[in-house]
Amino acid sequence: MKIFIECKSPLLQKSLELFLEKYLCSSKQSDIIIRDEECVGDERCFLISSSEKADLRKPFSKSQLILALENREQSTSKDTPLEIEEPLNFDILENRIDFLTKEYQQNIIKAVKAFYEK
Repeated sequence: MKIFIECKSPLLQKSLELFLEKYLCSSKQSDIIIRDEECVGDERCFLISSSEKADLRKPFSKSQLILALENREQSTSKDTPLEIEEPLNFDILENRIDFLTKEYQQNIIKAVKAFYEK
């Protein structure tokens, strides 16, 4: 979750920055932009205010904030279609594991033979 905070209220701005410090990033990189005034035309906008239209109404706790943001992130990720991935080809990995296993086995046998040939 990448969040940018843009609030008119300095108290709300600072509180949100403290609550969400590990999620903060620039506005261009953000998935969610938290504001305390309505914004039009930006799907990333997450409104915090006392109004009925708010995504999160004041007052709120840190846990309510995190939960609301996680719910928002989950709902927006469901809206985007998932890309269908091609099945992974493990042939190269299997060959590498076989090679390493045989090499390890040979080293163990050499060590055991060297121990008993003393």
